[in-house]
Amino acid sequence: MSKQKSSIDESWEIKDRLYTLLNKKPLTLRLNSKHSLRSPLLFFDEANGSQRELRYATNMSSPFVDEQKGTATLGHIVFESGRLFVPKEQQNLQKLLSLYHPKRDREYAEYRPEILAESSVDTLELEVDAMIIARELEIDHAEAILRVEIEPALFLELANDEKIQLRNVAILAAESRIIKLSEDQRTFSWASNGRKLMTVPFEENAYSAMAAWFQTDEGLEVYKSIQKKLK
Repeated sequence: MSKQKSSIDESWEIKDRLYTLLNKKPLTLRLNSKHSLRSPLLFFDEANGSQRELRYATNMSSPFVDEQKGTATLGHIVFESGRLFVPKEQQNLQKLLSLYHPKRDREYAEYRPEILAESSVDTLELEVDAMIIARELEIDHAEAILRVEIEPALFLELANDEKIQLRNVAILAAESRIIKLSEDQRTFSWASNGRKLMTVPFEENAYSAMAAWFQTDEGLEVYKSIQKKLK
């Protein structure tokens, strides 16, 4: 087979690279470095629509078997303490790990500080947006949101969610003993006379269910009554 180039490595940069395991971090982990029926090591080349066999050979410049000529000296790919440093001189191993290995971004990933920096900037921007919105919210609305374990992105989503305010009214009504939730979490009733208000659908959160019920014709009247009692 003639020498082939995949379009994926056209903008390749020569530099030192670090790879880290994504989940498990044993003292040592050996990644498969050659193709076999038991442990396939193939890359689908879209340029010619074929599966190409991969192999890490320390004396070859390419990780593709069809581009390796002569006797190959096989090498091992070993992560130690969850990390593998590959210097720029080992271009064949770098390309195998960064571009072609089927376990890339599944068991390990190339360490990219620029991506981590972008992620940090995005997080900071969300936090700033959340702080600005929080300052503008009314106290009751903010209290409703803060009853939920929250991250900046979720805070911004809930800030525009009408149901979170209705849910908080239900919680406040229960805390103020205006309404009562049964021990089995299935029925709401008036605390004063025990008259049933609604039944919580199976496997739904009781207060979320009541928030949805407040938006019905019957529930709206109860909601207005509770609002008056809470003032």
